[in-house]
Amino acid sequence: MRLSSIRGPALLMVLALGLVGGCGGAAGADAPGGSRDGARSSAIPVVASTNVYGDIVEQIGGDRVKVVSIISDPAQDPHSYEASTQNRLALSKAKVVVENGGGYDDFVGRMLDSAKNSSPTVIAAVQVSGRAPKTGAQLNEHVWYDFPAMGKLADRIAAALAKTAPAEADAFRHNAKTFKEKLTRLEEQERGIKEAHGGSPVAVTEPVPLYLTEASGLRNKTPADFSEAVEEGSDVSPQSLRQTLDLFTRKQVRALVYNQQTSSPETEQVKKAAEDNRIPVVPVTETLPRGQDYISWMTANVAALKHTLGT
Repeated sequence: MRLSSIRGPALLMVLALGLVGGCGGAAGADAPGGSRDGARSSAIPVVASTNVYGDIVEQIGGDRVKVVSIISDPAQDPHSYEASTQNRLALSKAKVVVENGGGYDDFVGRMLDSAKNSSPTVIAAVQVSGRAPKTGAQLNEHVWYDFPAMGKLADRIAAALAKTAPAEADAFRHNAKTFKEKLTRLEEQERGIKEAHGGSPVAVTEPVPLYLTEASGLRNKTPADFSEAVEEGSDVSPQSLRQTLDLFTRKQVRALVYNQQTSSPETEQVKKAAEDNRIPVVPVTETLPRGQDYISWMTANVAALKHTLGT
């Protein structure tokens, strides 16, 4: 789901799910190099488009960074987002800006232009990932579900922070290495799913989790028209909806991977069809659940997928 497509009912649902969280700064408190209070006064100012990237920055920068995540509350509607004074000020002072790119969070560029700050290093996760749309298909911009891409992003963030604070370069590289080691373990778990369940058919409500399911060797059988319409917030055609519902009534898939942050009559119909036909539903989200950081969040997602396919 593009941030620009989050709207009323979906926002209310997300808020009810309690997926509200700021940057998951657990790593920052444990990073080497002094206390948080002592470091904050000289910390590198960083702005991230979402708290997912804000958390990754904190895991790499530790107490040496002060991160502001523009979207940290799912109740905010990025489609009509208007920069607050606080965010404008943060962007005007930022040394590093991390965005998703790929059309997901275009508001970052507009806000940066209005902040009149031409000096920060701007990192776009999609660009760093090297991902490009397949022939005849749209780009899946949800690259935070792509673990190798997040490894590349960690290195790029470490380099950007080191450019700003050269004396701390070794610490940033060390933290990025630690982060990538955790990603490697997640990739190993994906390969385990692929070895055990490769080729298993699944359905999704939209493309959010596809990098995860593809790396796990699973086949997405959802009609492209359905998932794209849900992602764009446009009308789902009756034919596309019928084809999607048939996946469950005819038991053609083993699981539904369901984005909890997008609720519509069509996605609710699909979820009900899965439940009525005893096909497991694996919930995923686009923001950090309360009390989790990126690694714990993705670990839970992989574990849920593995458990579902193993039952």
